[in-house]
Amino acid sequence: MQPRRPDRFDGLEYRGTSWGRGDGDVPPYQHGFPARSFSSSGDLSQHWVTTPPDIPGSCNLHWGEKSPQYGADSNAGPAAVGEESSSSSSGGEHLNRFAGFGIGLASLFTENVLAHPCIVLRRQCQVNYHARNYQLSPFSIVNIMYSFTKTQGFRALWKGMGSTFIVQGISLGAEGMLSEFTHLPRELNHKWNPKQIGGHLLLKGLVYVIVTPFYSASLIETVQSEIIHDNPGILDCLKEGIGRVLNLGVPYSKRLLPLLVLTFPTVLHGILHYIISSTIQKCVLFFIKKKSPAQLPGDGSNAVQNKLEDYFPELIANFAASLCADVLLYPLETVLHRLHIQGTRTIIDNTDLGHEVVPINSQYEGLKDCINTIKREEGGLGFYKGFGAVVVQYTLHAIVLQITKIIYSSVVQTAS
Repeated sequence: MQPRRPDRFDGLEYRGTSWGRGDGDVPPYQHGFPARSFSSSGDLSQHWVTTPPDIPGSCNLHWGEKSPQYGADSNAGPAAVGEESSSSSSGGEHLNRFAGFGIGLASLFTENVLAHPCIVLRRQCQVNYHARNYQLSPFSIVNIMYSFTKTQGFRALWKGMGSTFIVQGISLGAEGMLSEFTHLPRELNHKWNPKQIGGHLLLKGLVYVIVTPFYSASLIETVQSEIIHDNPGILDCLKEGIGRVLNLGVPYSKRLLPLLVLTFPTVLHGILHYIISSTIQKCVLFFIKKKSPAQLPGDGSNAVQNKLEDYFPELIANFAASLCADVLLYPLETVLHRLHIQGTRTIIDNTDLGHEVVPINSQYEGLKDCINTIKREEGGLGFYKGFGAVVVQYTLHAIVLQITKIIYSSVVQTAS
């Protein structure tokens, strides 16, 4: 059976008054079409043989020819102006995307790199039940940071940063795999229901269960003193976390709490932190969008403001959400870190003096006993040891966001 598709397709082999093969003596009726003269423009507009010539990319076009715009004039003046405006809008779009990428990168750098010294000091103060200075003021935290860098170098403030990235990677990987195999919703759409919320929170809880041993290993690396601690390897966090699960590797003391005891407070803290931060983020975004007036898309004077409103509301909402969650859950985080560090033979820096070291030899029996012991021996402010580091951390974050906003505004105004 012969195919009914022609050998070639070049406007149905039509070109003027001859056919695409160059043999003008071939009668048109052999191609299945009646002989028709297309010499007049009226016949061409009424009878389309193939794709009309006013569509760019039409097969009627040959090399070196351009498809005219429908209803456009034949002169090239307006086309040149259109091309110029298109190129300028394309350049603005590229600048906008690049600036958005820079803003997001600056936020990630602030949250994970610049804030890491504050996280180190904060965790060391939380687990140091010997401390008499609770370090509630940001000025005292800055002073103790200076003392640590003076005696141990700047490296002491960024210890354990690689393990924190490993924990984040494990969390993201576990969440992706669990959502694929269990079909639990990884994200919630606008039309959510209680069943979807329960499945989503169950997914988050399972992720925190998986991350628990690796979180313990990362916590040890961030609070262990550099004076007596060897340089940890990149994969030590993974090795120690797996050894904690299999009860292998470094010997721990008899006061070490089993993972089953640590799982509940870890999951509780993670779920509460996620719920609080998500709620605050949605509320802040709602109020920002409600407060900001609608801008006309064609208003050139408000172009910079419109572009800024595309990026910064979400960054501000994330900033407010993380701040509120960390402040509200700080007492629970203090208890959690003390339970994780107990029995691990960890020696931390002396947060009262800024030099020397202090061993951790706590003997908590569980979550309830740790709460009662802190309240009895250290008072209510004992749950907020190292809170000045939170103030320093989010102050730096706010400054970086404001500087990034100023730089982005000046760049966009210069480019426009």
